[in-house]
Formats: sequence, C-alpha cells, structure tokens
Amino acid sequence: MMSVAKPWIASYPPEIPASLEYPRVPLTHFLVEAASAYPQHAALYFMGKRISYGELLTMSYRFAHALIARGVKKGDRIAIMLPNAPQAVVAFYGALFAGATVVMTNPLYTERELIHQLNDSGAETIITLDMLYNRVRSVKASTPLKRIIITSVADFLPFVKKLFYPLAQRKQGQKPPQIPYGDDTESFLSLLKESAANPVEVEVDPERDLALLQYTGGTTGVSKGVMLSHRNLVANAYQCQAVLYKMKPGNERIVGALPLFHVYGLTAVMNVGIKMAGEIILIPRFDVKQILTTINKLKPTIFPGAPTMYIALINHPDLPKYDLSSIEACVSGSAPLPVEVQQRFEAITKGKLVEGYGLTEASPVTHSNPLWGHRISGSIGLPWPDTDCKIVDPVTGEELPQGEIGELAVSGPQVMLGYWNRPEETAATLKDGWLLTGDMAYMDEKGYFYIVDRKKDLIIAGGYNIYPREVEEVLFEHPAVQEAAVIGVPDPYRGETVKAFIVLKQGHETTAEELDQHCRKRLAAYKVPRQYEFRSELPKTMVGKVLRRKLQEEEKERMQAAQETRSSS
Repeated sequence: MMSVAKPWIASYPPEIPASLEYPRVPLTHFLVEAASAYPQHAALYFMGKRISYGELLTMSYRFAHALIARGVKKGDRIAIMLPNAPQAVVAFYGALFAGATVVMTNPLYTERELIHQLNDSGAETIITLDMLYNRVRSVKASTPLKRIIITSVADFLPFVKKLFYPLAQRKQGQKPPQIPYGDDTESFLSLLKESAANPVEVEVDPERDLALLQYTGGTTGVSKGVMLSHRNLVANAYQCQAVLYKMKPGNERIVGALPLFHVYGLTAVMNVGIKMAGEIILIPRFDVKQILTTINKLKPTIFPGAPTMYIALINHPDLPKYDLSSIEACVSGSAPLPVEVQQRFEAITKGKLVEGYGLTEASPVTHSNPLWGHRISGSIGLPWPDTDCKIVDPVTGEELPQGEIGELAVSGPQVMLGYWNRPEETAATLKDGWLLTGDMAYMDEKGYFYIVDRKKDLIIAGGYNIYPREVEEVLFEHPAVQEAAVIGVPDPYRGETVKAFIVLKQGHETTAEELDQHCRKRLAAYKVPRQYEFRSELPKTMVGKVLRRKLQEEEKERMQAAQETRSSS
C-alpha cells in the first residue's frame, strides 16, 4: 500500500518497483559477476583497443596482489589521478579487491589542491600519468605519499597507435618527463606483469567499510571527503539499473565521457556499466568532434552526461554529417537541463533525454524523470526506489506542506556515511538520517520535484527572492543564447541586483537591449537582469556545472579593483 507521504510512488511507471533488494556484497561483486557471465564480452573500449571482462578481472586481481605485496592493508587510502582510461578502471577495482579505499583525484588539480586532498585523506599510494609525474613528485614531501605508480596513455593503446603516440605528443608540444624508477616510483604495467592473476578479495563489511572517499568540488568552500561505503555505491547502481529497465544486460554500450574521477561518471558510467556487463567507451577528454565520431562509429545506446555536453553536440556545425540514432537513453545531471536542449537532442537522436538530480553525498543520484514514462520539463523528476524525500524549512527544519519552497532533504541506501574526519560538518548535514542537500525545492501533487536553486545562490533584490535558475531558463529560450549563468551582484539601492553572463551560439548575435526586452516579456520586472556580460565560455567543473561562485569571486575582484582606481584618482 502506498504511503500518503510518498505520492511519487503512484507516478512510477509499472516497470519500476518502489523498493529493491540489495545484496550484501562489495562493489567488486559486479565485476566478478560480469566476468563470470560474459568473459569474452568487451568491457572497455579505448581509442581502438578492446578489453574483455575476463581480461579486466584478471588485471584487477593482478593489481590487487601488487598493492598487497607493497604493504597496502584493508582501509588504506589509494589515490587515483587519471583520465578516463583502462588504467583508471583496473586501479579502482584492484584497490577495492585489496580492501583499500579509493580516493579519486582530478588530474587538473593544482599542487595546492593536491596537497590538501592527499593530506586530508592520508593516501600513501597514488596512481597517475607520466605527464603528471613532476607535479606529484613536487608535492610528495609535503604529503603522506610513499609510493607513486606511473602509467602512460600509450600503455593501453592499440599497437599502431602506440607506435605513433610519441610523435603525436611532440606535435602537441608535450614531452614526457624523465622518471627515475625505483623503490618509491614504479611502472603500472610492470606491476601487472609481475603479479599473480589468481583471485584475491580482502573481506569487507559492505555497510561499514568505505569503497570511496570522494572529495566535493570545493565550489562552495573547502573540499571535503565524502565517505561512500560499498553498500552506498552498490545501491545506487541497482537503483540506476531499475530506472533503465528497458536496457538489457550484456547488450549495451555506454559513452564514457563523464570523468570517472567524479562520482557521477564513476556511478553512471563505470559501476552501472559493469553491473550491466555493458561495453564502456572510455573518452579521456571531452572533445565534441570525437564524441560525434564515436557515436557515429560505435553506436552506443546510453549516454549519461551534463547539459553542456548535449549543448555542444547539438550546436556543432558538422552535426548533420553524423548518425546519432543509436542513442536510446540519457540522464542529464550536474546542472539544469534547458527544455530547448532536451527537445533538440531528442529530435536528433530519437532517444530519450531526461533531467536527473544528485549530489556527491548521495553516490550521487537521488531523482530523475522517467525515461519511458510521464516526465515534466523543468522538474528533476521522481525520487528513485527506496529514496525518501521531504521539503523542510531551512531555519527550523520542520517539514513543509506540498507545494511550498524549502530545503530538499533526502534519505536512502545511497546516502553517505559522513564527511571524512569532519564530525561537526557531518552533524550539520546529516540530521536524524536525513541528508540536507542545500538545494531549495518544492514537490507537486504527483510527487515530482523541482529545484528552485542552491540555498547559497539565492539573490535577494529589494526584498524579493530571485532564483537564478528561473532567469537562466528564460535566457536559454532566446535563439542566440547557447549558455547563460546568473548571479547576484552588490547594489547600493536594492542590496543585490541580477547580472547575467551569456555565451552566444556560433554565428549568432544579440545585444543586452534585445535580451532585456526578451526577459521583460517573460519575467517580473524585479527578476530581469540589470547587467549583461558576453563571454566566449563560462567557468565550469569537469562535469559541466557552471561555477557561479567563480563568477561571483571575479565580480568581487573587479569591483574592488574599480574602487581602488577611484580612490587613487
């Protein structure tokens, strides 16, 4: 019988159950099962090379043996600082087989960011690229690092591409550093070759032991380590497969453009892909032409992504040359999905593109619109099976009635254990089993949820609350606008006023005056941007989320510089 407090269950397509059974297994179980059922099936595709499930499992066992032989114990943290390449998958599952906790690390991190993450996590081992060696070596003395394991993009390239890889590097002005291999610096391939291939799996408690220490993006402050257990990640993969109910195990190909070092890519591409025994097409760097070519050639069926990825594809001038009709299912996350983008992408592919929602602290997905059921544009959709949600007063914490705007709180098997070594912040975010998301939202009568905006991004102008997302949606409706971001900037009269940052579509032009007229027809006067700035690009995270905080910092610096100029003149 449906709970009155969970109206979303009645909105589920009949194929999606309200609750699932989650086996009490470690995350590595997915790979063992896939390799048992489909040993010869392609698990990974990378730049022309295919690796079967049997081969992937064997290499993961080998890497686990190598780590254990070097003193890695259960619970030790292993940092993986790699782009989307087979080594990232092998290192991830190998570390888990060894009982370690993985710390996924962004290859673009500066030395300062790297020092913070390695010190905070206590990682003593890192797997990274040869091209990143100097950066890692320079921070080693300032961190707990004891060993560096080095690999190259060329290590898993097909034979001919491997031969030409050095030439391609030189052409791009890249020169691999001289690496002094020794006791504390070893070759990834050498470790695999010298290690045993027999099964190894250190026993873990799926509910208590950590599989992943995933650091938040740091877009709203200091980056924190989110503690995700094996059960958290296993549950989110099961939930995702339930939502993708039309997709068949052993039969799908997944576009791996989302970075695996981000929890969205880790779950939606790698863990779900391996659970479904799909072929994961690893793309080391998002390049629009490469994505178009890949889809045209390899005919993938699932494409988890971010709005900026879909925007880039539908606006590429060569789009008509490529066949994207193999795409059947796409869940978009990390940022709001503009309606126009959804409609155009679906018209081009004939597949389904829906908006979802999640956060690192929830492994990460909690909501999505049904892919093959009733969906609502502008909504993040329905909570996933076993995910409970409520809207609470951000001040009192009291639950609010249906339709009222408040802070979204979620609970479920995918919600984190807490923040690493941060009990106070954990207590402030996890309250009585509920994760406070920091996002302002409301729920309609059918259980569909709508994100109004980040609590911290709310603009208060002249006493009125203005949510940037609403203004951005209107700007996206203008035919010349490719991307838009809205922030509040100080205003002596209104307290704050609205400023819009605009990226125009290639070959299109417009003016601030035209955009102003466009907005005034669609928004209350107090919500209309007072300032416009046209840019060639917007600052984003690796998964395409626009960094409003970065825009606010730039605006603050600009205003301070202007004030200093006025003071000195």
